[in-house]
Amino acid sequence: MNTIKTDLLMSLPEITVLSMAMVVLIIDLFLNKKNRLVIYGLAQVTLFVAAYLVWGSHTTTVDYAYSGMFIDDPLSEVLKLATLIGAAIMLVYTRHYMMLRNMFSGEYYALLLFATAGMMVMISGHSMLSIYVGLELLSLCIYAMVALDRDNPKATEAAMKYFVLGALASGMLLYGMSMIYGVAGSLDIGVIALRLHDIAAINPDFVKNPVLVLGLVFIVAGLAFKFGAVPFHMWAPDVYEGSPTGITILIGSIPKFAGFAMAIRLLTTGLDALVLDWQNMLLIMAVLSIAIGNITAIAQTNLKRMLAYSTISHIGFLLLGLMSGTLNGYASSMIYVVAYVLMALAGFGVILMLSRKGFEAEQLDDLKGLNQRSPWAAFLMLITMFSMAGVPPTLGFYAKFSVLQAALQAGFVWVVVFAVLMAVVGAFYYLRIIKLMYFDEPLDDAVIDAPLDMRMVLSLNALALLGIGLMPQGLLELCGRTIYASLY
Repeated sequence: MNTIKTDLLMSLPEITVLSMAMVVLIIDLFLNKKNRLVIYGLAQVTLFVAAYLVWGSHTTTVDYAYSGMFIDDPLSEVLKLATLIGAAIMLVYTRHYMMLRNMFSGEYYALLLFATAGMMVMISGHSMLSIYVGLELLSLCIYAMVALDRDNPKATEAAMKYFVLGALASGMLLYGMSMIYGVAGSLDIGVIALRLHDIAAINPDFVKNPVLVLGLVFIVAGLAFKFGAVPFHMWAPDVYEGSPTGITILIGSIPKFAGFAMAIRLLTTGLDALVLDWQNMLLIMAVLSIAIGNITAIAQTNLKRMLAYSTISHIGFLLLGLMSGTLNGYASSMIYVVAYVLMALAGFGVILMLSRKGFEAEQLDDLKGLNQRSPWAAFLMLITMFSMAGVPPTLGFYAKFSVLQAALQAGFVWVVVFAVLMAVVGAFYYLRIIKLMYFDEPLDDAVIDAPLDMRMVLSLNALALLGIGLMPQGLLELCGRTIYASLY
């Protein structure tokens, strides 16, 4: 009985989010359009209650539930807390946008809560089975949300592309997991790590087992697709552009927390014995992602498409930290994923604020003269673009600096030099947006009509990029302690 109670208590945040997702669907049946704000309130309360439960269960130890399939450690707690806060911020940004486009429905909020639960399961997954279940719950919800605007053919096309390619990536990941299971005889990540190390100690050449290496290749390919890393990035620009902006902000932000946790669990914990193999794979993907993401973004005129290629380049930098194979590298990647999500939320938040009924602020030209229309909105976008470009003293600068430092300490000097050169190239398209906002004449003089709560949260979001950048020590220490306590 005590074990059951402990298991339930450890997974109470996930149970809360899943239960409320179903409650939201039921309540929505009895509400008309005017009373749908109740659904929004319920979703926000659910996220904050779950965040409180995660905070309340804070521990410095590593605990397991459901026969080792679920892990409760500092890494899972910090990432789940960040995911829930990010989802709450996203709800504030998208509420007005969804109302104006007749997508403010119970289905949207229920799917978002189910997706959040999927991310939380991925973050706490300690078995290949639980990680895969969480991933599929997240993916299926996002496929449906992309197609939520049924009257938009671009959204339907994006959903089909995302679904087909996502199903292919999921199949590759599952195939890779089955191969690892065949070699190690277990789905438990801790058991897999122990058995691979034991076998490698007896026979060092065992790590060259073709089944094992092929399984690793498929797992890395599945991870790369979920991150949007080259050469598995082909879905990102089309899906970012075709999705309603209120859904694009979800695809491009908080799922990266779950992807980072998945990479830590599978690669650095479960397949640590194969570190030299997956290190080389991540190295190639990091270099290609930074190069292709930054160079291709220069040619884009669609703002969301540009941000998609920007995301690909950011994922390349994130992979630099993971590739280093050190504690410092993992902590640096964690700092980077936090910085990236904050930047993505702020960037898409400004786009949502500028959008109105019948108008999507999707083109670069839509930002022309923004300083004349709204100096504050232009200032928030300026901070966000500076942070994405890695200009000091923003958070983006410290995030880039930390991963480059970790890669340098691991001996990848030429990769660091290349990444710095590409970051300079990438600064061009971020600075171009600032030039459009401050030095061009506006093409549109419509009044920016955004709710007060959205303006306040967006202001705090963008200013946090500057504030944490000026005083980054707290975030650096948090990520360092979290990684150390969870992995060692």
